[in-house]
Amino acid sequence: MITSTRLAGLLLSSLLMTSGAFAADSGHAIKPTRGTIDSVTATSLSLTTRQGEKLDVKLTDQTKVTQVTEGKMSDIQPDSFIGTAAVPQANGTLKALEVHVFAPSMRGSGEGFNPFESADGKINTMTNGTVGKLVNSNGRTLTVKYQNGEKTVVVPDDVPVVLLAPGDRSLLKPGAHVVLFPMKDAQGALVASHISAGKDGVVPPM
Repeated sequence: MITSTRLAGLLLSSLLMTSGAFAADSGHAIKPTRGTIDSVTATSLSLTTRQGEKLDVKLTDQTKVTQVTEGKMSDIQPDSFIGTAAVPQANGTLKALEVHVFAPSMRGSGEGFNPFESADGKINTMTNGTVGKLVNSNGRTLTVKYQNGEKTVVVPDDVPVVLLAPGDRSLLKPGAHVVLFPMKDAQGALVASHISAGKDGVVPPM
């Protein structure tokens, strides 16, 4: 059984785009939060989660921001470094639920194969690695190589594809859709360690 703390650690290793984020070894890691920003200041933001809950979250100098923009299937190329949330299939392949194509400067981010909690709360998989063989037929079938492993991933035509690049605080504004990785500080307040923020109305699919 995956505990919430263990799962949050795996999520952080899969999706945190830069190192140096708020340490996950404090024992206070919790699940990612998906929602829309209501207001923001230099030190905090308020958001409404996809479940309708209102939250206030602190921002610090260590809060990292990743830009999420709309991509297309053709952005998935041999040697691309990608992340894909996926569902295991009976034949041993993975069926992609979404694909994130990393900017070259982010190659290696979260490399590996781990459990992943999708937006619907189900535990699926997250594979971050380099695209090897790629077959263009009824979507994409590709190999994703990571460290000492490799997975075959089928990407249907209707799967959302997004581009991930280093971002900044200018992306954090009212109406922006975000996936936020919060931690609890010593006082129990939520602190954002990393935020993936959609640009120009994009809703991060992760």
